[in-house]
Amino acid sequence: MCFDMDSIQMSHLRLLFVVFSSFLAATIGDNSTDSYWLLRVKSELIDPAGALENWSAKVHICSWNGLTCSDDQAHILGLNLSGSGLSGSLSQGFGRLTSLELLDLSSNFLTGSIPPEVGQLQNLQILLLYTNYLSGKIPAEIGLLKKLQVLKIGNNLLTGEITPTIGNLTELRVLALAYSQFNGSIPIGIGNLKHLIFLDLQNNSLSGLIPEEIHGCEELENFAALNNQLQGDIPSSMGLLKSLKILNLANNSLSGSIPVALSRLSNLTYLNLLGNELSGEIPSELNQLVQLETLDLSENNLSGNISLLNSQLKNLESLVLSNNALTGSIPGKFCLRNSNLQQLLLARNKLSGKFPLELLNCSSLQQVDLSDNRFEGELPSLLDKLQNLKDLVLNNNSFIGTLPREVGNMSNLEFISLFDNLITGEIPMEIGKLQMLSVIYLYDNQMSGHIPIELTNCTNLTAVDFFGNHFTGTIPATIGRLKKLFLLQLRQNYLSGPIPPSLGYCKRLQLLALADNKLSGSLPPTFRFLSELSLITLYNNSFEGPLPTSLFLLKSLKIINFSHNRFNGTIFPLSGSNALTALDLTNNSFSGPIPSTLAMSRNLSRLRLAQNHLIGNISSIFGQLTELKFLDLSFNNLSAGLPPELSSCRKLEHLLLNNNQFTGTMPPWLGSLQELGELDLSSNQLYGTVPAELGNCSRLLKLSLHSNNLSGEIPPEIGNLTSLNVLALQRNNLSGSIPSTIQQCKKLYELRFSENFLTGSIPSELGSLTELQVILDLSKNHFIGEIPSSLRNLVKLERLNLSSNQLQGEIPSSLGELTSLHMLNLSNNHLQGQLPSTFSGFPLNSFLGNDKLCGPPLLSCSESMGQRKKELSNSEVVGIIVVIVFISTVICFVMLYIMLRIWCKWREVSISSADSGGTEKKREEGKWVYGDEKRRKGEYWKVNSLSPVSSQDKRTSGIACIFQLKMDSEAM
Repeated sequence: MCFDMDSIQMSHLRLLFVVFSSFLAATIGDNSTDSYWLLRVKSELIDPAGALENWSAKVHICSWNGLTCSDDQAHILGLNLSGSGLSGSLSQGFGRLTSLELLDLSSNFLTGSIPPEVGQLQNLQILLLYTNYLSGKIPAEIGLLKKLQVLKIGNNLLTGEITPTIGNLTELRVLALAYSQFNGSIPIGIGNLKHLIFLDLQNNSLSGLIPEEIHGCEELENFAALNNQLQGDIPSSMGLLKSLKILNLANNSLSGSIPVALSRLSNLTYLNLLGNELSGEIPSELNQLVQLETLDLSENNLSGNISLLNSQLKNLESLVLSNNALTGSIPGKFCLRNSNLQQLLLARNKLSGKFPLELLNCSSLQQVDLSDNRFEGELPSLLDKLQNLKDLVLNNNSFIGTLPREVGNMSNLEFISLFDNLITGEIPMEIGKLQMLSVIYLYDNQMSGHIPIELTNCTNLTAVDFFGNHFTGTIPATIGRLKKLFLLQLRQNYLSGPIPPSLGYCKRLQLLALADNKLSGSLPPTFRFLSELSLITLYNNSFEGPLPTSLFLLKSLKIINFSHNRFNGTIFPLSGSNALTALDLTNNSFSGPIPSTLAMSRNLSRLRLAQNHLIGNISSIFGQLTELKFLDLSFNNLSAGLPPELSSCRKLEHLLLNNNQFTGTMPPWLGSLQELGELDLSSNQLYGTVPAELGNCSRLLKLSLHSNNLSGEIPPEIGNLTSLNVLALQRNNLSGSIPSTIQQCKKLYELRFSENFLTGSIPSELGSLTELQVILDLSKNHFIGEIPSSLRNLVKLERLNLSSNQLQGEIPSSLGELTSLHMLNLSNNHLQGQLPSTFSGFPLNSFLGNDKLCGPPLLSCSESMGQRKKELSNSEVVGIIVVIVFISTVICFVMLYIMLRIWCKWREVSISSADSGGTEKKREEGKWVYGDEKRRKGEYWKVNSLSPVSSQDKRTSGIACIFQLKMDSEAM
C-alpha cells in the first residue's frame, strides 16, 4: 500500500484548522461556529412548519429565522422560536451558544429532559421553555446561570423537587414553574432571591411548609402557590413583603388562623386563601388593607362575625366569604354610598337575621349571593335601589312574603335565584319588564296563582324553573316567544289544560319537565320543531291520545318519561332517536309490539314499559343493549320465551317481566347476569325447575318466581344469594324439602314458599334468618313434624303463616316472645297443647283445625278437658249403641219366652176342660193357629178358646206350642 503524502498533510491542516477555529470560537464567540452548532440543533428537531427552512450555510446566520445578532453581527444574542410547531428533544448543542442572552422555545412540542449543558450559557438572561412536553428534573447546573433574570419552564411534565441551586440565581426577577408535576417543599434558598418580583408555583404537588425565609424576597409583588399540597401555618414573616400586591395560596392544606401580620401588606390588592383549613375569626386588622380590591377567604373553617367593612376597604370590589361557619348578621356600617363593591358572596354560612338593608347602600353591587344561610323575613320593597345588580341569589333561606313588584325596576337583572324559601303569592306581572333576565329559579316555594303572560316578554330567558309550587291555570299561550329558552321546569304544580302549540317554537329547548300537574289533551304536532330536545318528562298528568308520528324526527332525545298518563296507540314515534338513555312509558294504554328500533340506542340504560297492552315477544335484537340496567316489561300481554340474547345485557340490575304470558323453562343463562339485583318472573306460564345457576347472581336482592308452574326441588345454590332480601316462590309445584343452605341468606326479610308441595319438617335453620320481618309464609304445603323452637329468634317478624300443613306436637312456648307479630296463622294442622299466653290477642281462626289446642282465644285447657270427658268419640258412641241393642234384644226374647210359656200352660188347661172334638178338627185348628204364623204376622195371640180338644191331643198340643215358640224366636 502506498500513501499520498500531500493528502496526509492536507488532513492534518484541516484538523488543526478545526481545533483552532473551535478555540477561537470559544474565545471570541465567532458566529461561524454558532452556525455549526445551530445546524446540529436543527438536525435534532422536527420542523413540520418549516420554521428552520432558511437555516443554511448559504444564508448569513443573522438572517436565519428566530435569531438576533449583536449590532456588529459578531454574536448570536437571541434565539426565539416560540410557537413554531417544533418537536424533538433539546440538543446538547445549545450549551455551545455561549453568547446567548435570550432562549425562547416556549409553546412547542419538545420532549425529553432539559440538558445540563444549559448551565454553560453564562450570558443567558431569559430562559423560556414553558408549554412543552419536557420531562425529568430541573438540572442542578441551572444554578450556574448567574445573569439569569427570567426563568419560565412551567406547563411541562417536569417532576422531582425544585433544585436548591435555584437559590443561586440572585439576579432572578421572574420564576415560573407552574402547571408541572414538581413535588417536595419550596426550597429555603428561595429567600436569597432579593430581586424576585414574580413567583408562580401553582398547580404542582408541592408539600410541606411555606419557608419563613420567603421574607428575603424583598421586591416580591406576585406570589402564586395555589393548587398544591402546602401545609402548616401561613408564616407571619410574609408580612414583611412590603411590595406584595398579589398573594394567592388557594386550594392547599394550610391551617391555623389568618396571621394579623398580613395587614401590614399595604400594597396588597389581591388576597386569595380559599380552599384551605384555616380557622378562627377573620382579623379585623385586615380592614387596614386599603388598596385591597379582591378578598377571597371562602371554603375554610372560619367562624365568628363578619368584621370586614367596605366603609374602610374603599377599593374593595370583590368579597368572597362563602363556605365557612360565619355567624351573626352583616354589619350595619358595612357599605358606603360611594362603594366600589361589585361582588358580595356570603353563601353557605350560618348568617342570620333579616335581609340586610345595609346592602342597599352598595349601589355598585352587581352580584349578591346570600344563599344557604339562615336569613328570614320579607324581601325589602326597596330592593330596586340596587340598580346595577345582575345576579340576585337568595336561595336556601327562610324568606317569607311575596316577591316585591319593585323587582321589575331592576333593569340590569340577569339571574334570579330564590328557590327553597317560604315565598308566597303570585309572580308580579312587572317581571315582564326585565328585558335582560336570563335565568329565574323560584322552585321549592309556596307561590301560587297563574304564571303571568308578561313573563314571555323576557325574551332573553334561557332557564325557567318553577318546580314544587302551587301555580294554577294554564301554561301561557305565548310561551313560544322565548326563542332562547333552554330549560323549562314546571313540575309539581297544579297547572291544567293542554300544552300550548307555540311551545314547539322554542327551538333551542333542551330540557322540558311538565310532570306532576293536571295537564291534559294530546301532544301538539309542533313538537317536531324541538330538534335539540334531549329530556322530556310528562309523567303523572292526564295526557291522552296517540303520539304524533312526527316525534320520530326528534333525534336528540335522551330521556323520555311519559308514565302514568292515558296515551294509547303505538310507541313507535318515540324510537327515532339513537341517543336514548332512559324511556319510561309505565301505566298508559300503549298497544302493539315493542319497536325493535329501540335497540339502536346502544346507550339505553332504563327501559320501562310496564302496565300497558303490549303484545308479541321480546326481540332478540335487544341483546345489543349492553348498557341496559333496568328492564321493566311487567303487566303486559307479552308471550313466547325469554330470548337467550338477553344474556349479553351483563349490566342488568333490574329485570321485571312479571304478569305476562311468557312460556318455556327458566333459562340457566340468567345466572350470568351477575349485576342483577331484582329478578321478577312471577305470574307467567313458566315451567320446569328453578335453575341452580341463579346462585351465581350474588348481588340479587329480590327473587320473585311465584304463580308459575315451576316444579322440582328448591336448589341448594339458593344459599349463595347472601344479599337476598325477598324470596317469593309461592303458588308453584315445587316439591322436596327446604334446603338447609337457606340459612346463608342472612339478609332475608320476606320469605314466601306457600301453596307448593314441599315436604319434610320445617328446618330449624330458618331461625337463623333474624332479619325476617315482613312475612314467613310456609302455608298450604305438606310439612310434618313440630314447629322448630329456633323460630323464637325471629324477633322482627311481623307475619307468620304455617297453616294447612301436617304439623304436630305442641307450639313452642318461646314463640310467645315474638312481640313484633301482628298476624299469625297456625290453622289446619295437628297441633296440640296449650297456646302461649301472648297469643291470646290473635283471632280464633288463627288456630282452628287443631282439635287438641287449648288456651285463649280457644277454650281454656281445663274446660277443654272436661268437654272431652263429656263428649264421646264416634267409635265409643257406636259401641254403646251396639251394647244397648244387644241387651234390648235379649230382654225381648226372655219376655216373649215367658209369655209364650204362660200361654201354652193356659192352652193345656183349656183343652183338658173342653168337650170332645174330632181329631181331624183339632188338626185343622192347629193349622189355623200355627201353620200360617210366618205368613200372618201379628196374629200370634188369635186363639179359638171354644174349640174342643181331646185329651189324647194334649201332648201334641204342648209339643206344637214349644215348636212354635222356637219358630217365633228364629223369626225374631
